[in-house]
Amino acid sequence: MEQVVDKNKKTFSNYLRGIFKGLLDAAAAFLTRLGLSPNAVTLIGFLGNLAAAVVIATGHISLGGIIILIAVPLDVVDGAMARLQGKITPFGAFFDSVMDRYCELVTFGGLIIYFIQQADLLSCLAAFLAAAGSVMVSYTRARALSLGCDVQIGLLSRLERYIVLIPALIFNLPAVGVWIIAILANFTALQRILYVNKAINK
Repeated sequence: MEQVVDKNKKTFSNYLRGIFKGLLDAAAAFLTRLGLSPNAVTLIGFLGNLAAAVVIATGHISLGGIIILIAVPLDVVDGAMARLQGKITPFGAFFDSVMDRYCELVTFGGLIIYFIQQADLLSCLAAFLAAAGSVMVSYTRARALSLGCDVQIGLLSRLERYIVLIPALIFNLPAVGVWIIAILANFTALQRILYVNKAINK
């Protein structure tokens, strides 16, 4: 099947990577000198998000947001490390993608536990919908790629979700953050479904 290429290749994530390329390369070189592999850095990033989820579940919302703020850049640095070390492999890309999903899911899991303790069932629902929408944004792209269609459009990709979530946590407004993500992430998944339908049936 001939691949349908998304015309909106210059995503916000790619734009920021271009701006911070020098900083990312310097960080990648430093971590490489420490003897770390890209997959190890990916795993460290996940463990940071897991620690943040535990902290959030215990009610320390702002601290959890700060930990995520520290852990998230590792997701970008691991890719720079792979390029620097010449270790760009199919498994590395697969492992990075899987860990990205786990990072988000454990965070929303921590929020659900917190909201249950607050007897805030409506926010529990929002956190569930945010988790579902986040996964579906990634799944729609992965499934589209299997059909030969690369789709990166949409309001709330992973980076944008963190731009919403991290300040909401740091300023102790978790319900606001999860509701925004719950609505816009699922809307983004719908955008991608409609795009793929149009692209493969034109």
